[in-house]
Amino acid sequence: MKLTNELMDSRLVAIVRGITRSEAKAAGAGLAAGGVRLMEVTMNTAGALDIIQDWRSAYDGQAYVGAGTVLNVKMAREAAAAGAQFIISPNVDVNVIAFALEQGIDIWPGAMTPTEIVSAFYAGAEVVKLFPMASLGLGYLREIRGPLNHIPLIATGGVTLGNIADYFEAGASAVGIGSSLLPKEDLAIGNIEGIAECAARFVQAAARPHLLG
Repeated sequence: MKLTNELMDSRLVAIVRGITRSEAKAAGAGLAAGGVRLMEVTMNTAGALDIIQDWRSAYDGQAYVGAGTVLNVKMAREAAAAGAQFIISPNVDVNVIAFALEQGIDIWPGAMTPTEIVSAFYAGAEVVKLFPMASLGLGYLREIRGPLNHIPLIATGGVTLGNIADYFEAGASAVGIGSSLLPKEDLAIGNIEGIAECAARFVQAAARPHLLG
C-alpha cells in the first residue's frame, strides 16, 4: 500500500527513539489513541524490530508502522521482514531507495541540500525528509521551496505545538516529530491517556482543514 496520500493528509510522522520495548507499548497505544496514523521506530533503538512487530500486531488497521534511521540495505531488509510499512532514513542511499521500491514499501529518505533532495526524488522517493530542520531553520525551508516546490518535504527536527503552523506556512508538506510527542513524565509511568492527549493536540494542529470537521 502506498502511504504517500496518508502522509499528505495527516501531515505528521511520529518518531520514537531510544525507548524500551515495555515503554513502546504505552507509547504506541497513546500515539494511536491520539490519532497518529504514521508511527516510526528508529533502527538504532534497542529491540526496534520487536517493537515494529508489536506495533503491527496491536495497531494494524489503526496506524501504519515504519522504521527510521535505516542506513543500508541490510537494515532495510530487516525492517521489511519485521513488518515495516514505510522506511525513513537520515540520508540518501540509492540502494536503500531501490530496495524499498522493489518491495513496494514507501521510502522517505533524508536530505539537506538541493542536490540531495533532487537526487532522492529522481531515484524514486515520492517524498523527501528535510533534515536537520532544527539547525537549518524555517528560512532555509522557504528558500528550498522556491525551486523545488514540486517535491514534497517532511520537515524533521525542532517541531513543537508552538511552531508547527510555521513549518507548514514555510512550505513543509508534513512534519516529523520526536520527543515533543512523548512527554517524559507520561512515558516514565506508562500514562497512555497523557500521551494520547498530547498526540491529539499535535494531530489536530497538523490536520488539513477539511479533516477537522
